[in-house]
Amino acid sequence: MATAPFPAAATPTMVQSALPLVGRIGIAAIFVLSGIAKLAAPGATIGYIAASGLPLPQLGFAIALLVELAGGTALILGYRTRMVAGILAAFSVATALAFHGALGDQNQFIHFFKNIAMAGGLLQVVAFGAGAWSLDARR
Repeated sequence: MATAPFPAAATPTMVQSALPLVGRIGIAAIFVLSGIAKLAAPGATIGYIAASGLPLPQLGFAIALLVELAGGTALILGYRTRMVAGILAAFSVATALAFHGALGDQNQFIHFFKNIAMAGGLLQVVAFGAGAWSLDARR
């Protein structure tokens, strides 16, 4: 008699249902933590935005804070996930281009492609949705 690859308590369906939530938490963590860091030091963030040459640094700060905290939280909860993931993907690419474009600097090179990789993961969420363990699935 063959044995199942998973014990009865961890059926593939249950594992597959949990993985999108784990992935959403993993992707959202960087946005939520970055938003909290911005709240802790708004002057430094506004100065960084101004130093990069972008106009209206206070408005940029407010937009970044909203996108990171609200978007990250919505992604974790699986609320309007495809739209939120699309916004976060666009934000990641825009941030890569605006703040990490000096690809000759190894640190900026790493940050640029980290943002591009995050956008790629977020586009997977756009394509496949939040999964079973989400507020979207309850609607």
